[in-house]
Amino acid sequence: MIIKRDQYLQKLINRQWNGLIKVITGIRRCGKSYLLRNIFKEYLLSQGVKPEQIIHLELDLTSNIRYRNPLELAQYVHDRIDGKNEKFYLFIDEIQMSEPVKNPYLPDGKKITFYDTLNDFKAMQNLDVYVTGSNSKMLSTDILTEFRGRGDEIRIHPLSFAEFYSAIGGDKQEAFKQYAYYGGMPLVLMQKDDGEKSAYLTSLFSEVYLKDIIERKKIEYPDELSQILDLLCSSIGSLSNPSKIADTIRSRKGVKVSANTLKSYLEYLKDAFLFCECKRYDVKGKAYFEYPMKYYCEDIGLRNARTGFRQMEMTHIVENMICSELRQRDFNIDVGIVYKNGKSKNGSNIKISREIDFIASKGNRKFYIQSAFAMPDEEKRVTELKPFSLTGDSFPKIVVRQDIGNPWYDDSGFLNIGLIDFLLDTSYLN
Repeated sequence: MIIKRDQYLQKLINRQWNGLIKVITGIRRCGKSYLLRNIFKEYLLSQGVKPEQIIHLELDLTSNIRYRNPLELAQYVHDRIDGKNEKFYLFIDEIQMSEPVKNPYLPDGKKITFYDTLNDFKAMQNLDVYVTGSNSKMLSTDILTEFRGRGDEIRIHPLSFAEFYSAIGGDKQEAFKQYAYYGGMPLVLMQKDDGEKSAYLTSLFSEVYLKDIIERKKIEYPDELSQILDLLCSSIGSLSNPSKIADTIRSRKGVKVSANTLKSYLEYLKDAFLFCECKRYDVKGKAYFEYPMKYYCEDIGLRNARTGFRQMEMTHIVENMICSELRQRDFNIDVGIVYKNGKSKNGSNIKISREIDFIASKGNRKFYIQSAFAMPDEEKRVTELKPFSLTGDSFPKIVVRQDIGNPWYDDSGFLNIGLIDFLLDTSYLN
């Protein structure tokens, strides 16, 4: 099965020979290595690059174990290209497998790491370097922090619905049902039946993601981390903060966890690309609220698996899918807050806050987006769309629904579009 990832391929093409180390990041098992060693390599060969000009090392293989020593890795690459005029491409998979070693000239000094080796490669004029890595020694953007501006991140996400559908084809509605249930982790497509898909997704949390975080951060209370994960998956799109989560765990599980510990654990989950955090933004006041925030899972299939496929409320699933789609299109996302005038119980004037599900911004473009599973009557329509009219600006406003066919604009100029059309057609956010 061929899975096209044209968006990410183009990013690699655009960054060729830019003088930086290309660092491909993202949640584990989302297809980083496949993008590099299959899709990008095939492109380079089609452009006349010779196979011997592409140096590819997979450090997780025992056959390459000697190159986990950064000095051996550096020597190997230098032996391959020094004194040659051709341009070379270097692909290193699982760079975090490289182990620090003593400096042979300063045995008591700072150890030599793969950061030193990559900085050495960066200085080589005929070498373009690409690395991937995502396990417990290299979650998130540690490598980018270490390079301090010398690394160029290319963030990879699980399959979008467009990528998913391009791979399986067939009826769009049936494809969407599969995607909404099992998500877009690439290897899900390789599983033979529903049981294998469910088991694969469930094991990713228990055998990969949680173990990575526990090992890397030396978590003393892994049960609490697991409970936070369960709570976030059960309440995607709900307003949360560390204190609220701590109170919920205390009431449900009888376990006392401090808000500070919860805050650290939330950071670990975000750092591992498992969740994204959306802050609330006052549209007219142009200011962010510190708390509460909303959390969405990186992949809806992972979220569903963590809840045992028991909490399949489409309103929450659709909202998470829209969030994921916007992030895959490289938008910055906030939750919009607007206000309308109202009366308190005693008759005094007050401001009542209303929420816009997403403010999607990129450069000078901005879109307001509401997620509405269905708007069966006028009352529901007014409730869903009222926040749009309170923004006081003319940026495009879109309501994504599952109860309509072709897209259309209402009398207020708001675009009403079906969810599948929104997921497959990028032109509406151009």
